[in-house]
Amino acid sequence: MSVTSILNHVLGHEIPRSLEIFSPELVLCVTVVLLLLWRMFELHRKLPSCWIALLGSLLAFFGTFAQFMYLKTNGAELEGLNILYNFWGISAEHVGSPGEYFTGLLVHDQFSVFFRLGLSLFLVLVTALTILSGIPDSEDGQDFYTLLIGSSIGMLMATGANHLLMLFVSIEMMSVPSYVMVAFQKGRRSATEAALKYVVYGAGIAGVMLYGISLISGLLGTAELPLFASRFEMLIGDESFSMLNPNSVTLVLGIMMVLVGLAFKLSLVPFHFWCPDAFEGASAEVCGFLSVASKAAAFALLVRFVMAFEGTSEALTNLGMFFGIALGVVSIITMTYGNLAAYTQTNIKRMLAYSTIAHAGYMVMAVAALLVILNTNAGGAVTAEAAAGCVEALMYYITVYLFMNLSAFAIVAFLRNETFSEEIDSYRGLFNGSTSTKVLCICLLFSFFSLVGMPPFGGFFAKMMIFYSAFVAGNVHWFMWVVLAFGGLNTVFSLVYYLNVLRAIFISPRAETAENVEAPGMAGAYVLLVTLPILALGMTSLQGDLTDTAETVAKVLFEDQ
Repeated sequence: MSVTSILNHVLGHEIPRSLEIFSPELVLCVTVVLLLLWRMFELHRKLPSCWIALLGSLLAFFGTFAQFMYLKTNGAELEGLNILYNFWGISAEHVGSPGEYFTGLLVHDQFSVFFRLGLSLFLVLVTALTILSGIPDSEDGQDFYTLLIGSSIGMLMATGANHLLMLFVSIEMMSVPSYVMVAFQKGRRSATEAALKYVVYGAGIAGVMLYGISLISGLLGTAELPLFASRFEMLIGDESFSMLNPNSVTLVLGIMMVLVGLAFKLSLVPFHFWCPDAFEGASAEVCGFLSVASKAAAFALLVRFVMAFEGTSEALTNLGMFFGIALGVVSIITMTYGNLAAYTQTNIKRMLAYSTIAHAGYMVMAVAALLVILNTNAGGAVTAEAAAGCVEALMYYITVYLFMNLSAFAIVAFLRNETFSEEIDSYRGLFNGSTSTKVLCICLLFSFFSLVGMPPFGGFFAKMMIFYSAFVAGNVHWFMWVVLAFGGLNTVFSLVYYLNVLRAIFISPRAETAENVEAPGMAGAYVLLVTLPILALGMTSLQGDLTDTAETVAKVLFEDQ
């Protein structure tokens, strides 16, 4: 193919298609530029910048929603959606055609759009939370929302990363703004100290990950994820996968280094050390954003990365099984450490930080099960269906987790504004406050019970789906039953520290010198809005709708298995 024909192809088809798919991210980029101009010309004194950020986030959400529905319905003409399709200029040959875009750096499919939809919705909800809670103030709003949206763009890119370059760029793009957001509350020594630790650890981890990327791309001669399996099969030939084989050792070392970067974002043990300090120092709004958004993006990226090494050869099967068992071990350590460390915490944000670590352990259980199932000798449609069930469980869990954790951190933020404290002791007798405060307390109870995994809340069904994926994987390798057993035990362990907070709220008397808390009505309305999905995903037909959607999306990844 001549250079002229390549240019004609890129300019005539590739760029229009890529820009159409990437349009929600482009809207967020324009929003960032507009926020910077808003600050430059001091227009924020006339119109607060938070409304610019909210409008840009809403537009990006509707853009991803339109793309998701178009892919889900295969472009069917549906009343109401046609307006969205026409507004965004969605076409069958561009958004309607899954595949690579931006010359293969990113990939467009239902899996990536599902996560982009969830992340854009979360950005809208977090922006609305900051408007209601008053953090940031009008003077610093432009800087804060620029960082928030900039980090979100990196997360949206991570869900469709198809190249090691995009893997590294997207992780750094969502990490660097978060370092600043942790220290955004000026004058707080704990926030500055936490941010400094976060950025130092993050820089070190980035170096490790970059070295791993160089090892993989140098060994395999490519940085494109879809080519990894075939290149490794070609490289290793008839040799078996063994730690005595230099090619196998180099690849394992490279994969481990990349996984270190992902484990850092997921706060998996032993790369969790930044999480408790960062959560304690940062505002509750930032904690909520980091606990959900970065986890969702990193898990989408993790699934894509580990599936890049799937193949039918014995070497690839042994490689996948090795990392499946290794992630199972990480899952056990992470959820056990997170739950046990949460027992002794007196600060609610620090307790929730360890809870976040534990839940990352639960979720990585599904990825471990995925690798174990994919690398069985059974093969065929049965294996593909079981593997899709693991991804389906992960997607369902992340969706419910979005609302569970956002609800908890939103309540912490609103109560902080009233009690001027984030210590669990300050929550004593809160249920005796105003009607709006009672709503906050009841919603926190729902959130905590769902985080534990108690029926009939959405967290129960999410955790059961994760546990079932581990049970199925146990039929392939017995160790996954050990992982499942630890998951069940940790569920029981976690109940204690959640109940400790609820006991303070509903049973313990209010201190004689403390006044009753009168939370604003809008705070109760917002928390109720983000808590209702927890109930709906456990008690209504929405549970079945989400399950069907997650199942359909997950199967897309295994069409060729």
